[in-house]
Amino acid sequence: MQAKPSTRPSVRRCAVSGALGLSLLGAGLPAAAERDTGPDLSRFYDQKVTWSACEGMEMPKDLQCGKVTVPLDYGRPKGDTLDLALARFRATGESRGSVLLNFGGPGGSGVSELSFGGKDFMHLTNGYDVVTFDPRGVGRSSPVTCGPATMKIIEATGGDESVTDPEDVLGRLRDAAAECAKYSGPVLHHMGTVDAARDMDVMRSALGDGRLNYLGFSYGTRLGAVYAARFPDKVGRMVLDGVDTLTEPLAEQGLAGARGQQTALENFLDWCVEDIACPFGQDARAAREQVERLVASLDADPVPSAFGEPFSGQDMVGAIGQALYSRELWPSLQRALAQLLDDGDTRGLEGFSSGGVTFPVRAGSAAAGREPAGAGLTDEEDIPMDNLPAALMAVNCADDPDRPSAAEVTGSLDRLRARYEEASPVFGRYRLTQVLMCYGRPRGTDYIRDDVKDLDTRRMLLVGTRGDPATPYRWTTETAERLGSPAVVLDNRDEGHTGYASSECVHRKVDDFLLYGSLPPDGSSCGPENGEGETG
Repeated sequence: MQAKPSTRPSVRRCAVSGALGLSLLGAGLPAAAERDTGPDLSRFYDQKVTWSACEGMEMPKDLQCGKVTVPLDYGRPKGDTLDLALARFRATGESRGSVLLNFGGPGGSGVSELSFGGKDFMHLTNGYDVVTFDPRGVGRSSPVTCGPATMKIIEATGGDESVTDPEDVLGRLRDAAAECAKYSGPVLHHMGTVDAARDMDVMRSALGDGRLNYLGFSYGTRLGAVYAARFPDKVGRMVLDGVDTLTEPLAEQGLAGARGQQTALENFLDWCVEDIACPFGQDARAAREQVERLVASLDADPVPSAFGEPFSGQDMVGAIGQALYSRELWPSLQRALAQLLDDGDTRGLEGFSSGGVTFPVRAGSAAAGREPAGAGLTDEEDIPMDNLPAALMAVNCADDPDRPSAAEVTGSLDRLRARYEEASPVFGRYRLTQVLMCYGRPRGTDYIRDDVKDLDTRRMLLVGTRGDPATPYRWTTETAERLGSPAVVLDNRDEGHTGYASSECVHRKVDDFLLYGSLPPDGSSCGPENGEGETG
């Protein structure tokens, strides 16, 4: 999955699931029943969150921050630990417990997202404390980084035409994996969604909730589904918006993402050329060709970024991909592209992501030689610039058991390039890079593909958007069928990634379920916000 943008006017700034009786929401369970099976985890489940004002110039005054401590390795709970950053807006009246948010990615910082977009969730504070977190390896929670490693993959997948020797390609991939491990420390090998789901159950207990009420976007839907499979008796009201696949290999996910982003780019350019201010003129076909030439030109001859480092075509592709998740960002994307073409100014594009995929780590950041385990929360200014893409790759690789063999990499790289470039001449190589980054890393888990299915939980709401560029609508219906009878599908007949922020209809139905337990009938739909209304 592609990470969501970090500059955003709504939930999609990251661009970014049966009803319970009110008496059960937030009700505590005996401590012995709450604890996970296996090694003794009581010291983690018995903790309580201490809240205080969040530090930082842009933090809302009413946003509170805290932390929970979790094992680095759940198989060795007496070993190293991690502190995970939390943030919340308190309920405005009597609280019936918490609703936990995950904004997606993987690699998105929940604390940052809630501080920017908290207004979208204020209605939920009528009954809940609205809580979010930075998952392990993300943001303030021992952030991972690959340093300059990603550049080796860009070069190996076609950014450097001199890289033609298959062994050279393999060497760059192995070196990149080793650099990610070196710069990130031990947390890198414990970053999968299964570990993150176990962290969420510790959070649930630390927040004093008997069941987890949850709203997850994009990758957050995968996390929610894994939690429901791992802790079925702890599921409260759960909403999954922009539903991820649980079965497709990472390589196929990359192709689907490339196709979706290419369609979104073409829709953006169709809109752009209707405006005299469009930097690519007034012909849509010519505009698409100009974008492709601009990417190639910047890959061959990068321009200086606002940080003084090279800004390549792949940096531009990453930034555009973030902006395309929401139509609300299209005017800003148009201005940013005009700045780049007119003045070589990359600042507008850089604003759409927390560092392009090839940006190096800031000098003196926490990445170099850092030992994350047990080190406490990371200061905001010390979060590595490449944390989002580094975490994205770490989690996706940990969740996928498939690994390209040496023979497949060296013998099929040209074929892979061709498939991805056919899917998208703009986003293809960027997506292929994310897939190949798994080479040289430990094999991922089989748990999600084999065991997250046929759930025996309370009913949950799944929202799929027809024109979603990142999570195709078919993933919603496929995942609903896989999860079984608890899954209720809401069909959002609109554009963009996720529906909660862009559709008043989706927003209302999600809030009605979370606050009051009112589920729409399975197969209900919301129409575009142009007046088509809703059915079901």
